[in-house]
Amino acid sequence: MTTPIVALQKPKDISLGEIEAELSQIWLSQNGGKPAPVATRAATFSMVIYEPEEFQQLLGGLGFYDGPIDGIHGPKTRDGIKEAQRAYQLPITGRVDPQTLGKLREEFAKQPESRQKITNLNLRGFSLADAIATQNPCRIITLCPTIGEEDTGVTAQVSAYCPIQKHNSSNLVCSEYVTLRGTKSAMERVDETVTSLMIRDLPKFVWWKATPNTEQELFRGLCEASNCIIMDSCYFSDPESEFLKMQDLIENETYIADLNWHRLSAWQELIAATFDPPKRRAALWEVDTITLDYEKGNAAQALMFLGWFASRLNWQPVSYTEVGGDYDITHIKFTGSNNKEIFAELAAIPTADFGEIPGDLVGLRLGSSNPDAEADCCTILCSETTGCMRLESGGKAQSCLTEQVTALTDQKAEALMAQQLQRWGRDMLYEESLALTAEMLKLRS
Repeated sequence: MTTPIVALQKPKDISLGEIEAELSQIWLSQNGGKPAPVATRAATFSMVIYEPEEFQQLLGGLGFYDGPIDGIHGPKTRDGIKEAQRAYQLPITGRVDPQTLGKLREEFAKQPESRQKITNLNLRGFSLADAIATQNPCRIITLCPTIGEEDTGVTAQVSAYCPIQKHNSSNLVCSEYVTLRGTKSAMERVDETVTSLMIRDLPKFVWWKATPNTEQELFRGLCEASNCIIMDSCYFSDPESEFLKMQDLIENETYIADLNWHRLSAWQELIAATFDPPKRRAALWEVDTITLDYEKGNAAQALMFLGWFASRLNWQPVSYTEVGGDYDITHIKFTGSNNKEIFAELAAIPTADFGEIPGDLVGLRLGSSNPDAEADCCTILCSETTGCMRLESGGKAQSCLTEQVTALTDQKAEALMAQQLQRWGRDMLYEESLALTAEMLKLRS
């Protein structure tokens, strides 16, 4: 089956009627102008994908990247980032931190206007999300803000994609793609069109590939129109602030899902397994010290894990102190049962070879000040790929139970998104954990 792509290139904001008419024309064209019963159109859910981060476009415009503009931090993208950081004498991390993004924008603005208008620099969203589309027939609406200041309106590109053929049948299972492009200000004007494109009476998802912005009209409208707002906190530049916004959204009945939360499952499952034996299970309540090491650059996983662990043991945060230093140390104090004092430390560990996910957990250590319980409490979990030498040093570490954590086979956002869509619904464990994390962060000093 051919999948024609119809581009509506007009210097004005596109209308809902024009987009729906072009989609209908695509389906009619598949069967000589007659309705095509052999193709199953979007019938499971609608998803809006907001892709504002322009780092790949900037890298491409500056000559550091020639791959697809798909928003994925793959090997080719990381190599391009490192090359740019090397060229501009920035710390070489392979990640787009605020300093790197600011420099890329600054250098791109110096380019001749003809260079800034190269067509392929504004092709965000062109790559089909196969991990999503191959599961079910759906409608995906991708919003791709363009770089540059000239507002020529919002244009639309529509297409059909049919990756699945039903067994023993000629019927095709197809997805519909609508890609909208324009400046950020232009996108704000068509927020009602975007929400109207989400098919009525089907589940509605939003993959917001950015930080939550409750002051943005488009974001607010999508929150009201969707069943679930999906984010990935591993790319938040300031997760401490963003988590508070997410908690406010949940308290206002907006269902939030964080793909980064699912990356913690291996750590959560292993820590539960280490305390499964009856003797150790009783000792769990004696834990009063926890140290969490994470890859420098993003504290989201460490904060979420601590929120999860503390919420399971009914710890209540009483202070949050950012000590700083080479490891960006943070100290958090809690009170447990019988007013027991509990101390937590978060440390950002610089590593020679960063993993694929910013801020991955490196290791954790649990202990107790009760000498009678320490032997059964002391537990060290280490990343299989990174190790945790800092936590394993010292004489007492030899008597601790030490385990290695094997990360998920595929931690990429695309794969986690496909899983999220199969199990959507309120995740009370996540919400309870985030609520306690927010309580901690409100105490920052």
